Amino acid sequence: MEEHVRQTRYKKRRIRKGRLIFMLLLVIIVSLVGYSYVQYKSGLDLASETKIPVENFEPDDDHPTIENYLILGVDSRGEEKSRSDTMMLLSWNRDTNDMKLVSFMRDIYAEIPGYQSYKLNTAYYLGGVPLLQKTLNNMFDISIHHYAMIDFRSFETLIDILAPNGIEMDVEKDMGGAIYVELKKGVHKLNGKELLGYARFRSDAEGDFGRVARQQKVIEALKNELLSPKNAANMPKFIGATQGYITTDLSSKDQLATVLKAVAGGSMNVEKMTIPAEGTYTIGKYQHAGEVLEIDTAENSQLLHDFLNLNE
Repeated sequence: MEEHVRQTRYKKRRIRKGRLIFMLLLVIIVSLVGYSYVQYKSGLDLASETKIPVENFEPDDDHPTIENYLILGVDSRGEEKSRSDTMMLLSWNRDTNDMKLVSFMRDIYAEIPGYQSYKLNTAYYLGGVPLLQKTLNNMFDISIHHYAMIDFRSFETLIDILAPNGIEMDVEKDMGGAIYVELKKGVHKLNGKELLGYARFRSDAEGDFGRVARQQKVIEALKNELLSPKNAANMPKFIGATQGYITTDLSSKDQLATVLKAVAGGSMNVEKMTIPAEGTYTIGKYQHAGEVLEIDTAENSQLLHDFLNLNE
């Protein structure tokens, strides 16, 4: 009889303990969901009035395994029309989860459909994403399936949300002048404004080639920050802000699905390439365009296709 009473009491204590653990877990989950929602909404509200309008974008024909994303950085400075200061193609192989990043130099002398030849970044100024898309289609026989665009001022804010203490970068030389910040050589934690200045610096002998290399370096650092557990608490507000600051043809649901697929695929190493490739261009100068890069279009197109494995 006493043994039965002890067993009954033990079972009741186990039930109470189990209920307590369940309630604690429930409180934690609800608190996390509540925190995430509040932070997400905070980021969304922060960016609600600064988003670049969505463009009338028509994707090119699908590829069986590869999705190409045109990534643009623009410096609008409050103006209605601006040139694309940064032009990249992020190519994702869904089967292998390989990601490749191609940077297009803005001074490439390009045949812009419907206009005279000019620097490549002028295509966006003249006709937005659709005209730049068509220009790249014609020059390099490359398909573009989605696009994403951000204004540089918005980029600064996103960096400060994601990494409030800054992002570590190895600044290879003293930098200043037109980038509106002063950077010293060495390893430093850069905030949003400083990181943007670092990525845009070109007042040296390397010119735009050095800037493109730094932009790719910044992209690699951002990828590492996004995947770092230390920034987990900042992600809800960051994701909310991206909905407002980044303009894309993808819906919020599609954006999330794409990111989850990429992360679930495992390793996210990013190979990089710059167009034009070394030895495939000459420097030209025109009265209407200034100094430009006159490239061997056929050779660069072939190198690009080989790099993206489009011939397989």
